[in-house]
Amino acid sequence: MAASPATAGTVPAQPSASASIVYPTTDASPGAAPMEVRDAFAVLQATYNDNCGTPGNCDYFLGRLLRNLDDLDNAMKARPDGKSHFAKPIAWITQMQTTLGGDFSFTNLKKHQSLLTGTRDKINTWMQSHPEDYR
Repeated sequence: MAASPATAGTVPAQPSASASIVYPTTDASPGAAPMEVRDAFAVLQATYNDNCGTPGNCDYFLGRLLRNLDDLDNAMKARPDGKSHFAKPIAWITQMQTTLGGDFSFTNLKKHQSLLTGTRDKINTWMQSHPEDYR
């Protein structure tokens, strides 16, 4: 099984040109409760105004997107009805994580950029039809 981004390493304070940055999910202390789904989804939605188009921003953007998807996955799974209610979004995130194969380097994230943004977009569409989960 691939390593979770939560155990992969640390995030640089600012974007860099490094090709081997690893991205954890949160800066939360070990054992901290996961975010609420609505909060994790709101943070994920904030990535819609960011992209790889700004020079020097791509590694930061992709790492942030990966962290946000992982945080949302954890939030969904933490709900009592999470694994059944959020089965599709959880499956999309799991498929994305499997495809990444535990390699959270910038090179691999860039290679799978459309998978990351596509997963975000599918989840956004799904969540829009379930407003009770984020309002």
